Amino acid sequence: PLMAPRGADFVLLGLYALLRLHGTLPFNRTDRGAVSPTGAVSIAVSFVTNTNWQWYSGEVAMSHLTQMLGLAVQNFVSAGVGFAVIIAIIRGIGRPEGRDRGDGRTLGNFWVDLTRSVVRILLPMSFLFALVLVSQGVVQNLDGGTPTEFVDPAAAEAAGVDGQTIPGGPVASQVAIKQLGSNGGGFYNANSAHPFESPSGLTNLLELWSVLVIPFALVVSFGILIDNRRQARLLMAVMASVLVVMSGWAI
Repeated sequence: PLMAPRGADFVLLGLYALLRLHGTLPFNRTDRGAVSPTGAVSIAVSFVTNTNWQWYSGEVAMSHLTQMLGLAVQNFVSAGVGFAVIIAIIRGIGRPEGRDRGDGRTLGNFWVDLTRSVVRILLPMSFLFALVLVSQGVVQNLDGGTPTEFVDPAAAEAAGVDGQTIPGGPVASQVAIKQLGSNGGGFYNANSAHPFESPSGLTNLLELWSVLVIPFALVVSFGILIDNRRQARLLMAVMASVLVVMSGWAI
């Protein structure tokens, strides 16, 4: 019982330190300075608790190291925690009342489930999905920025703008786990509405699919683990109905 809170404390302090020190650490091609103390606390608490709330623009506030080692890692861990919790709930539902597996551990081991979720599901899927996104033009590099010409140089000159730089960085690798883990906290402040995160209709469709695939797969897992796939089909029908109705309303 004491290990999870202590682990979260260490992660929270580590992420806070990274945010405060990334200006002096490697992989800071854009020369980003330290995040303010209050801002670092907000970001660290937000990502460790799976809130993933962004008050900042990632491309102008974060170093590549912070994006990779800090924020992207928490996107994996927070999604893995969600896996562990839902699997424990399913085990509890499927366990006959008043009975356990004989070893007193009726709901499984949190750390085992967390590790398996990250290593066996989230990492392989994110790796493959990131490659697909890169193939479609999503940014993925360790550069600071790429100077580019204006579409209308005359208009830019009239506006007094000297140049334009496309911000680079490890974008596709972060978008992959952001979408698959249903996280916030994208590389750019507009997240997947940004053309560098989703440059085409195909990438937009794939990223929408990636948000849905794991939640629906967990419903299938629910039916398998409780040995009642009829219930799983019913839950999936309800979820799909809500998705269709709410999407239609939003559109």
